[in-house]
Amino acid sequence: MIESAQITVPPEDVDDQKVWLKRVSRKLKIHPARIMGLRLAKKSLDARKFPVKYLLSFQVGVDEVLPSLADHEWSAVPLSEDAEKVIIVGSGPAGMFAALRCLEIGLKPIVLERGKDASARRFDLAPIMREGRVVEESNYCFGEGGAGTFSDGKLYTRATKRGPVRDVYETFVAHGAPAQILIDAHPHIGSNLLPKVVMAMRDSIRAAGGEVIFGARVTDFLIEDSRMRGVVTADGTEFVGKGVILATGHSARDIYELLDEKKVLLEKKAFAVGVRIEHPQPLIDQLQYHLDEGEKRGDHLPASRYALATQIKGRSVHSFCMCPGGFVVPAATENDEVVVNGMSLSRRDSPFANSGMVVGIEPEDVPGDVLAGIRFQKEIEQLAKKAGGGGQVAPAQRVTDFLAGKLTAELPKTSYFPGLKSVRIDQILPRSISERLAGGLRKFGKSMEGYTGPDALLIGFETRTSSPVRIPRGDDLQHLDVKGLYPCGEGAGFAGGIVSAALDGRKCAEAISEAKN
Repeated sequence: MIESAQITVPPEDVDDQKVWLKRVSRKLKIHPARIMGLRLAKKSLDARKFPVKYLLSFQVGVDEVLPSLADHEWSAVPLSEDAEKVIIVGSGPAGMFAALRCLEIGLKPIVLERGKDASARRFDLAPIMREGRVVEESNYCFGEGGAGTFSDGKLYTRATKRGPVRDVYETFVAHGAPAQILIDAHPHIGSNLLPKVVMAMRDSIRAAGGEVIFGARVTDFLIEDSRMRGVVTADGTEFVGKGVILATGHSARDIYELLDEKKVLLEKKAFAVGVRIEHPQPLIDQLQYHLDEGEKRGDHLPASRYALATQIKGRSVHSFCMCPGGFVVPAATENDEVVVNGMSLSRRDSPFANSGMVVGIEPEDVPGDVLAGIRFQKEIEQLAKKAGGGGQVAPAQRVTDFLAGKLTAELPKTSYFPGLKSVRIDQILPRSISERLAGGLRKFGKSMEGYTGPDALLIGFETRTSSPVRIPRGDDLQHLDVKGLYPCGEGAGFAGGIVSAALDGRKCAEAISEAKN
């Protein structure tokens, strides 16, 4: 029979298969000789109290051999000559997975991406890092793979009820992601590996009969009789199909403006604004792994992470996109702004840990029309640019000084390459945000002693946590007023990360397949 078993082991035994066998046989109360197969299915780390331990879940072949796992491959059905076209705007996870799903069910995707392919896009990151100059159509947000390509690739999701999460992971593995993501409780690919993965996905789309076109910025929508027939790109080319999946991500502000200009219904939604908080990674390890001061984590423990959340004056204050062993990077999409984000490589071996530390913003907090939240984001980003003094230099302040209301005399070392300038962040942010952020940090400092100490640094500003706008849709996933338009993913307000965006892309492809013309 095939049994399941879960055991706990200390970090030093996490890879010891002899220990696995001994503990699993004890757990199942059987002789070790009866175990004919032992397959690790899930691995998670429990650091809530000392001693730290791993939780390992296994499939166990008792008196029989475990069946072999199928190779992780992706394949599509052969496209017919008259396969219906689907226009997909954006090649982030929502757009890419929508395209792959279209091919699986016999539709021909035409993916339009305003930025460059991942290989060329990498060279456009050098100007923003070294010169402080943003290449406005090719940067950390725009280009093949979307914002996730060069900003981490964390795959952990709570969206397990939204669709086949395992299929998403297996698709990544089929395109070169490490198989370890199928096992880890908090899977992560890494910014050094993701570009090759997204390029392999693009190759699969093209090989199966789909199209991926770079440098194709959408500048107009073809709407007739309340139905979207297609789109027009900057060079005047029209693309027409059965449906348009709009998967542009949360930073394509010109798309929101175009929709508003076309009188397409939009809605305000909640979002969040704040800073990146950066610490030495050994400090976070010490706090999370219950280490003595100066003690280093063992070789079998990863760079530690955390998640923090509280309520201050009726609004959430929480960590966001925590990057253990990571870097703070410039994520601006225009040259008149400074925006920061976090990323890490697959090894997560940077000496720094960083996380977004943000305050929730409700629609009523930003009065005005439906685009008021976008203007609010932009104003803060422009203030950051002015405070930094030029290029992508970012405003920064030690947490201790932020809480004390004084300028930092000397900034600590940082992973943020374009440079920092000591600024009173507490005076730049709107008071409602600054006061709530301070209240949240004080709470977190009590729950994690040392978290708000002199080594903690705030870097401004984290503004692109999500879109302040939702593009509403019905149960059939089409826009409420404009048929043929399928708002999709994070930019449309229906996802909050790589996996949930990928699942939403799949759902939109399936909805188009099922829709009647």
